[in-house]
Amino acid sequence: MKRSLICIECPIGCEIEVETDNGKILSVKGNTCPRGKMYAENEVICPKRVVTSTVRASNGMMVPVKTDKPVKKSEMFTVMEKINKTVCELPVKIGDILLENISEDANLIVAGNIK
Repeated sequence: MKRSLICIECPIGCEIEVETDNGKILSVKGNTCPRGKMYAENEVICPKRVVTSTVRASNGMMVPVKTDKPVKKSEMFTVMEKINKTVCELPVKIGDILLENISEDANLIVAGNIK
């Protein structure tokens, strides 16, 4: 089976073709760098994304958050359920961990300053 992708690892946006057989990668063509090959392999076998959202602080303000590592796309709804149930206490700063191990080894961290 062949699958075509546009790489999102850098601004070049290489058109990559991945050939698989029974869930195993046979070939990756079209990437101009090693990151593109790795992206294509991961995207076909187990796609992952960084999740960005907001968490409500106890005073009602919204705090921008994100996962510090990509999580499996198949787990995104579970991750969002955990994020939606989270309430934090201010003050917080960028990089503070609000939830450890929200998915596998990814943590939920503060992604922006609160004023």
